[in-house]
Amino acid sequence: MSPMNLPSAAKPRTDHAADILRERIVDGVIEPGALIAESAMARELGVSRVPVREALFALERDGLVVFSETGRAYVKQLSPHDFEELLVLRLALEPTAARLAAPALREDASALEKNIEATGRAASLVKVTRLDLDFHEIILEASGNARLLKLWRSLRNELELWLGRLHRSKQIQTRGTREETVATHGDLLKCLRTQSPTVCERKMREHILGWREWLPVLTVNE
Repeated sequence: MSPMNLPSAAKPRTDHAADILRERIVDGVIEPGALIAESAMARELGVSRVPVREALFALERDGLVVFSETGRAYVKQLSPHDFEELLVLRLALEPTAARLAAPALREDASALEKNIEATGRAASLVKVTRLDLDFHEIILEASGNARLLKLWRSLRNELELWLGRLHRSKQIQTRGTREETVATHGDLLKCLRTQSPTVCERKMREHILGWREWLPVLTVNE
Protein backbone atom coordinates (compact mmCIF):
# COMPACT_ATOMS: atom_id res chain seq x y z
CA MET A 1 0.00 0.00 0.00
CA SER A 2 1.49 3.32 -1.04
CA PRO A 3 1.25 6.53 1.06
CA MET A 4 -1.34 7.83 -1.44
CA ASN A 5 -3.58 4.86 -0.58
CA LEU A 6 -3.11 4.90 3.18
CA PRO A 7 -6.21 5.55 5.31
CA SER A 8 -6.32 9.22 6.28
CA ALA A 9 -5.75 8.38 9.96
CA ALA A 10 -2.50 6.59 9.09
CA LYS A 11 -0.95 9.50 7.18
CA PRO A 12 -0.15 11.61 10.28
CA ARG A 13 1.47 8.56 11.87
CA THR A 14 3.55 8.00 8.75
CA ASP A 15 4.59 11.66 8.62
CA HIS A 16 5.47 11.60 12.34
CA ALA A 17 7.59 8.48 11.95
CA ALA A 18 9.33 9.96 8.91
CA ASP A 19 10.08 13.20 10.76
CA ILE A 20 11.59 11.38 13.73
CA LEU A 21 13.69 9.08 11.57
CA ARG A 22 14.85 11.94 9.35
CA GLU A 23 16.04 13.95 12.35
CA ARG A 24 17.88 10.99 13.89
CA ILE A 25 19.56 10.17 10.59
CA VAL A 26 20.67 13.72 9.86
CA ASP A 27 21.81 14.21 13.47
CA GLY A 28 23.86 11.00 13.34
CA VAL A 29 21.90 9.39 16.18
CA ILE A 30 21.23 6.54 13.75
CA GLU A 31 24.63 6.10 12.17
CA PRO A 32 25.37 5.65 8.45
CA GLY A 33 24.91 2.02 7.46
CA ALA A 34 22.82 1.19 10.54
CA LEU A 35 19.81 -1.11 10.31
CA ILE A 36 16.46 0.54 11.07
CA ALA A 37 14.32 -2.12 12.73
CA GLU A 38 10.68 -1.57 11.79
CA SER A 39 9.28 -3.52 14.73
CA ALA A 40 11.38 -1.67 17.32
CA MET A 41 10.49 1.71 15.83
CA ALA A 42 6.81 0.80 15.73
CA ARG A 43 6.88 -0.19 19.40
CA GLU A 44 8.66 3.04 20.34
CA LEU A 45 6.05 5.16 18.53
CA GLY A 46 3.10 3.07 19.63
CA VAL A 47 1.95 2.34 16.08
CA SER A 48 1.75 -0.63 13.76
CA ARG A 49 4.58 -1.43 11.37
CA VAL A 50 2.62 -0.08 8.38
CA PRO A 51 3.25 3.66 8.96
CA VAL A 52 6.88 2.95 9.84
CA ARG A 53 7.31 1.00 6.61
CA GLU A 54 5.72 3.81 4.60
CA ALA A 55 7.94 6.34 6.35
CA LEU A 56 10.97 4.30 5.32
CA PHE A 57 9.76 4.27 1.71
CA ALA A 58 9.47 8.06 1.86
CA LEU A 59 13.00 8.36 3.26
CA GLU A 60 14.26 6.07 0.49
CA ARG A 61 12.82 8.48 -2.07
CA ASP A 62 14.56 11.32 -0.23
CA GLY A 63 17.90 9.52 -0.51
CA LEU A 64 18.33 8.89 3.21
CA VAL A 65 17.51 5.16 3.38
CA VAL A 66 18.35 2.15 1.23
CA PHE A 67 16.69 -1.26 1.19
CA SER A 68 18.60 -4.52 0.98
CA GLU A 69 17.56 -7.39 -1.26
CA THR A 70 15.84 -8.94 1.76
CA GLY A 71 13.76 -5.79 2.32
CA ARG A 72 15.60 -4.47 5.34
CA ALA A 73 16.08 -0.70 5.64
CA TYR A 74 19.49 0.84 6.33
CA VAL A 75 20.65 4.42 6.71
CA LYS A 76 22.32 5.46 3.49
CA GLN A 77 26.08 5.49 3.82
CA LEU A 78 27.55 8.21 1.66
CA SER A 79 30.83 7.28 0.02
CA PRO A 80 33.57 9.78 -0.87
CA HIS A 81 32.23 9.55 -4.44
CA ASP A 82 28.72 10.49 -3.23
CA PHE A 83 30.13 13.49 -1.38
CA GLU A 84 32.02 14.60 -4.47
CA GLU A 85 28.93 14.24 -6.67
CA LEU A 86 26.84 16.39 -4.32
CA LEU A 87 29.61 18.96 -4.15
CA VAL A 88 29.69 19.14 -7.96
CA LEU A 89 25.92 19.62 -8.07
CA ARG A 90 26.09 22.44 -5.54
CA LEU A 91 28.79 24.07 -7.64
CA ALA A 92 26.58 23.78 -10.71
CA LEU A 93 23.52 25.37 -9.07
CA GLU A 94 24.44 27.73 -6.27
CA PRO A 95 27.00 30.10 -7.81
CA THR A 96 24.55 30.75 -10.65
CA ALA A 97 21.80 31.34 -8.11
CA ALA A 98 24.00 33.83 -6.23
CA ARG A 99 24.64 35.77 -9.43
CA LEU A 100 20.94 35.89 -10.29
CA ALA A 101 19.89 36.71 -6.71
CA ALA A 102 22.39 39.50 -6.09
CA PRO A 103 20.23 42.39 -7.41
CA ALA A 104 17.18 41.36 -5.35
CA LEU A 105 19.23 40.74 -2.20
CA ARG A 106 20.95 44.09 -2.56
CA GLU A 107 17.46 45.59 -2.16
CA ASP A 108 16.29 43.34 0.68
CA ALA A 109 18.44 40.81 2.51
CA SER A 110 16.40 40.75 5.73
CA ALA A 111 15.65 37.02 5.43
CA LEU A 112 19.37 36.26 5.30
CA GLU A 113 20.00 38.55 8.28
CA LYS A 114 17.38 36.73 10.36
CA ASN A 115 18.81 33.37 9.33
CA ILE A 116 22.32 34.34 10.47
CA GLU A 117 20.96 35.64 13.78
CA ALA A 118 19.11 32.35 14.32
CA THR A 119 22.24 30.36 13.47
CA GLY A 120 24.17 32.29 16.11
CA ARG A 121 21.58 31.22 18.69
CA ALA A 122 21.32 27.59 17.53
CA ALA A 123 21.64 25.20 20.45
CA SER A 124 22.47 22.07 18.47
CA LEU A 125 24.59 21.08 15.51
CA VAL A 126 21.62 19.65 13.64
CA LYS A 127 19.90 23.03 13.95
CA VAL A 128 23.01 24.72 12.54
CA THR A 129 22.92 22.32 9.60
CA ARG A 130 19.28 23.07 8.82
CA LEU A 131 19.75 26.81 9.13
CA ASP A 132 22.82 26.57 6.91
CA LEU A 133 20.78 24.97 4.15
CA ASP A 134 17.92 27.42 4.78
CA PHE A 135 20.40 30.25 4.14
CA HIS A 136 21.29 28.80 0.76
CA GLU A 137 17.66 28.09 -0.09
CA ILE A 138 16.81 31.75 0.54
CA ILE A 139 19.40 32.69 -2.07
CA LEU A 140 17.95 30.13 -4.50
CA GLU A 141 14.49 31.60 -3.95
CA ALA A 142 15.78 35.13 -4.53
CA SER A 143 17.29 34.06 -7.85
CA GLY A 144 13.82 34.10 -9.40
CA ASN A 145 14.61 30.93 -11.34
CA ALA A 146 11.93 28.39 -10.43
CA ARG A 147 13.64 25.48 -12.19
CA LEU A 148 16.94 26.14 -10.48
CA LEU A 149 15.17 26.18 -7.12
CA LYS A 150 13.26 22.98 -7.94
CA LEU A 151 16.46 21.15 -8.83
CA TRP A 152 18.15 22.26 -5.61
CA ARG A 153 15.16 21.30 -3.48
CA SER A 154 15.17 17.83 -5.04
CA LEU A 155 18.64 17.41 -3.50
CA ARG A 156 17.92 19.04 -0.14
CA ASN A 157 17.44 15.86 1.91
CA GLU A 158 20.68 14.34 0.66
CA LEU A 159 22.41 17.69 1.13
CA GLU A 160 21.24 17.70 4.74
CA LEU A 161 22.79 14.27 5.21
CA TRP A 162 25.93 15.47 3.38
CA LEU A 163 26.30 18.71 5.32
CA GLY A 164 25.32 17.21 8.67
CA ARG A 165 28.13 14.71 8.42
CA LEU A 166 30.60 17.38 7.32
CA HIS A 167 29.52 19.58 10.23
CA ARG A 168 30.07 16.75 12.72
CA SER A 169 33.52 16.07 11.28
CA LYS A 170 34.43 19.74 11.51
CA GLN A 171 33.08 19.98 15.05
CA ILE A 172 35.37 17.17 16.17
CA GLN A 173 38.35 19.05 14.76
CA THR A 174 37.56 22.70 15.53
CA ARG A 175 34.63 22.89 18.02
CA GLY A 176 33.58 26.04 16.17
CA THR A 177 31.16 24.94 13.45
CA ARG A 178 28.37 27.31 14.48
CA GLU A 179 30.68 30.31 14.78
CA GLU A 180 32.38 29.63 11.46
CA THR A 181 28.99 29.18 9.74
CA VAL A 182 27.88 32.56 11.07
CA ALA A 183 31.13 34.18 9.92
CA THR A 184 31.18 32.71 6.41
CA HIS A 185 27.50 33.45 5.84
CA GLY A 186 28.10 36.98 7.06
CA ASP A 187 30.80 37.34 4.43
CA LEU A 188 28.42 36.06 1.75
CA LEU A 189 25.73 38.47 2.90
CA LYS A 190 28.13 41.41 2.72
CA CYS A 191 29.14 40.37 -0.79
CA LEU A 192 25.53 40.06 -1.94
CA ARG A 193 24.78 43.52 -0.58
CA THR A 194 27.77 45.35 -1.99
CA GLN A 195 29.40 43.50 -4.86
CA SER A 196 28.53 42.81 -8.48
CA PRO A 197 26.60 39.66 -9.43
CA THR A 198 29.77 38.23 -11.00
CA VAL A 199 31.73 38.70 -7.78
CA CYS A 200 28.89 37.10 -5.81
CA GLU A 201 28.96 34.11 -8.14
CA ARG A 202 32.68 33.69 -7.54
CA LYS A 203 32.28 34.13 -3.77
CA MET A 204 29.65 31.40 -3.60
CA ARG A 205 31.83 29.03 -5.57
CA GLU A 206 34.73 29.63 -3.18
CA HIS A 207 32.40 29.09 -0.22
CA ILE A 208 31.22 25.69 -1.45
CA LEU A 209 34.70 24.59 -2.50
CA GLY A 210 35.85 25.26 1.07
CA TRP A 211 34.13 22.02 2.11
CA ARG A 212 36.31 19.87 -0.12
CA GLU A 213 39.17 19.92 2.38
CA TRP A 214 36.96 18.13 4.92
CA LEU A 215 36.10 15.15 2.72
CA PRO A 216 39.24 13.10 3.54
CA VAL A 217 38.56 13.17 7.31
CA LEU A 218 35.06 11.69 7.05
CA THR A 219 36.17 8.07 7.12
CA VAL A 220 38.46 8.81 10.06
CA ASN A 221 35.85 10.39 12.32
CA GLU A 222 32.71 8.42 11.47
